[in-house]
Amino acid sequence: MALGLEAALGDSVITTKLDEVVNWGRQYSLWPMVFGTACCAIEFMSAAASQHDISRFGAEVVRFSPRQADLMLVCGTISYKQAPILKRIYEQMPEPKWVVAMGACASSGGIYDNYCTVQGIHTIIPVDVYISGCPPRPEAVLDALIKIQEKIQTESVLVDRHKEYRGILD
Repeated sequence: MALGLEAALGDSVITTKLDEVVNWGRQYSLWPMVFGTACCAIEFMSAAASQHDISRFGAEVVRFSPRQADLMLVCGTISYKQAPILKRIYEQMPEPKWVVAMGACASSGGIYDNYCTVQGIHTIIPVDVYISGCPPRPEAVLDALIKIQEKIQTESVLVDRHKEYRGILD
């Protein structure tokens, strides 16, 4: 007598979509890399410290190599001289990758509206989440991390997210 597959395996098998399984793993194991150039980088340190504890959200292992990171936090002012470096570091990160512009300077140039300051890193690399503030509070960093996790939930493993992106350096 042949039993159905479900009856034979019982509760030992879970069926789901590939996107859901892969995205579940990705969203709770982010490896951030901080591109810190100013005071916002200090605020990230506060978010990673024990009082705010970014590890609760699966982003505890801060990487110092772009080749080992999938989340870049750009913290601070970016000058046009730094722009090619930022672009190169972004390109060295493996796919999938996400970017957070942390603070007013990374998001829009901040108070530095002059000839040498990039008026938002979105002109160089694609940005997934913006954090406002000068500098932003650690809770805002945690909120941005939650937004990245929510974004990851809706992505497909088959789609190249940044295929069509063109920044000012392209």
